[in-house]
Amino acid sequence: MTTELGSPALRLAEIRRVRPEDAARMRALRLEMLADAPLAFLETLADAAARPHNEFAARVAYTSAGSTNAQFIADPGGRLVGHAGGTTAPNEPGLTVIYAVYVTPTWRGSGLVGELIDGVAAWSRACGRSELLLEVVVGNDSAYRAYQRLGFEDTGVRVPHPTIPALNELQMRRTA
Repeated sequence: MTTELGSPALRLAEIRRVRPEDAARMRALRLEMLADAPLAFLETLADAAARPHNEFAARVAYTSAGSTNAQFIADPGGRLVGHAGGTTAPNEPGLTVIYAVYVTPTWRGSGLVGELIDGVAAWSRACGRSELLLEVVVGNDSAYRAYQRLGFEDTGVRVPHPTIPALNELQMRRTA
């Protein structure tokens, strides 16, 4: 899968599952994600920056294969520009939970988020899971609208934000 982004020069990004050799670039993207959107993720920039590289490398290796966890990246060559992860839901065997969806600001609006979600969805189907779930911070209207455009529907379920008690997240679902 590739995405075109109109700029002075045509740029393409390959959407693929992360590989062990992506660890350093994945760490750089993770730190960017946390700096740019701190409410959207479950760890702080300080905590992630303090984690040794070998922990990032182990996580990337773990999510590069298998059917329980996967990370998909947008790779135009050089710096990574997008990410979406998927994991199993312990109480719903047919469900993949999407996590850590991010597109770097200069690539937003390019369709990359849909391609990243499509990567997770294809992996989910291949693993025998036919439904996707994600959570969005209540009030993050741009993300909410983007997920609606991708076919996700608000379930009406609201859950406390896992790290910031004053916030809630809403759950959205669609078929994989």
